[in-house]
Amino acid sequence: QVQLVESGGGLVQAGGSMRISCAASGGSFSRYAMGWFRQAPGKEREFVGSINWRGTHTYYSDSVKGRFAISRDNAKNTVDLQMNGLKPDDTAVYYCARDSIPWGIRPTKYTNWGQGTQVTVSS
Repeated sequence: QVQLVESGGGLVQAGGSMRISCAASGGSFSRYAMGWFRQAPGKEREFVGSINWRGTHTYYSDSVKGRFAISRDNAKNTVDLQMNGLKPDDTAVYYCARDSIPWGIRPTKYTNWGQGTQVTVSS
């Protein structure tokens, strides 16, 4: 079963940038679309964006569109989330997840999740 590990989170000032990464091991990665989610205290888990299995299509929530960018390297089994123009409202635990089926473009169901990495944006 694939295991996902997020890394790269931390503290950043408003307006700054941060790049977080998700590394996969022990299972299939390159055949699957991947997604990024986040959850802030007291709020529901929120979709951030996704990338298809080839890395040729990305999708983003309106709240991050134009500021965040997802990329992947299937040779290294990694998917990254580049975050620019960070706002205090971006503070959350960020999770990566794998699509439930292979060869996907835009996932609708995720069955594998990482442990999350904390991103804190100060004002």
